[in-house]
Order: sequence, then structure tokens, then C-alpha cells
Amino acid sequence: MYTVIIGAAGAGKGTQAAAVQKKIGPHLASGDMFREAMAQGTPIGLEVRRFVNSGSLVPDVVAAAMVLERLSRDDARNGAVLDGFPRTVAQAEALDRELEKRGQKVDQALYLNVPEDELLRRLAGRWLCRVCQMPYHEVSNPPKVAGKCDKDGGDLFQRRDDTSDAIRTRLDLFFTETVPLLDYYRSSGVLDEIDGAQEIEKVSHDVVAAVRRRKGV
Repeated sequence: MYTVIIGAAGAGKGTQAAAVQKKIGPHLASGDMFREAMAQGTPIGLEVRRFVNSGSLVPDVVAAAMVLERLSRDDARNGAVLDGFPRTVAQAEALDRELEKRGQKVDQALYLNVPEDELLRRLAGRWLCRVCQMPYHEVSNPPKVAGKCDKDGGDLFQRRDDTSDAIRTRLDLFFTETVPLLDYYRSSGVLDEIDGAQEIEKVSHDVVAAVRRRKGV
């Protein structure tokens, strides 16, 4: 089963993908793949860095090549949770073409619907672990020890694209370029909308329930 998680920055895609990956397949976050490439300083990583630092979407051809290569590995051949990809209809079409070659398809698209003012509040105080990328928030989900990850003790940092100007650019791009994905997947009959403004545990409950309905279990 292939599930795509759709949501603006700050909607909780990574958190909810982790909640269902054992039921579906590996959690494949395009952002993690991009950051790995940037850290390694590969040619594609340097190209990605230019777009990420400005808050712009990574071009379809770059994003698609990186993610589709990952889907070809053994652990993702029968299912995966896709987080951060596709972000545009063009990317969704590229994904469909690749899966169709293997006699597979996107079985579900989960949309985490969060109001813009809540997204802004979340992103303004967001911090990530340098080791495992676990997200924290200064107000709603602070670490037990300031500046340290509860899971592995790694240092917390604030992403460069979580500055106020970059946040606004990212949200504007989402609402203009990514929202059309909802109509794309709705027309395919695979869209499930989740109220992402609820408490994390309630969102996870609703996400797991939606996955189970799609799997028929």
C-alpha cells in the first residue's frame, strides 16, 4: 500500500507518517533525502540547497528523480508512506507513471488540514534534533531539557527556512501549488481529509483509522 501525506509546513506530516509506517511500509521523507544530499555536498544537494534556503519548492524533475529512485529499493517495493512528495500535480503524475510500470498505484492520499494561523504559530517556535530530526515546539511540545532531544540527546536547531519571511513564502507556495493535489487525488477516489489542528494523539487516531479503512482491516 502506498500512502501520500499532504499538508503545509507545520501540519505534522512527519509525525503522522511515523504513526502509520509499521502498517504500510517505510517512511520516506523527501526533506530528509534533500538534507542528506545537502550535507554530503553532492551536485544535486547543492542545487537543492539554493531552493530550500529561499523557501521555494525544489523543481519537479529534481524531486521526482530522488524519490523515485528510493522507491525502487527492496524495502519500498510493496508499500511506503510518502511525506513531502508529491507536492505538485506534475510530481503526482510522475509518481503514478512509475508505479503503473510496476502494476501498482497510490492507494491513499491523507490531507492534514490545518488553518494558516495555526501553521504560523507552530512554525515560529519549531526546533529539530540534529541527529534524528525529531520536531519540538517551544510552547506546545518543548523538550524535557532545553536545547536537547528527549530521544537521543542531540542538539536542537531551528531550520534556516523557519524564519518568518521563509515561512510565509513556503505557505504561499503550498496554497497556490500544492492544494491542486487535493482535487487530483479526490478525482481518483483516494483522498482522506483529517483535521490536523487537533491534539497530536487525536490526529494520529484519525490517521490510523483512515489507513485501516483503506486497507479493509
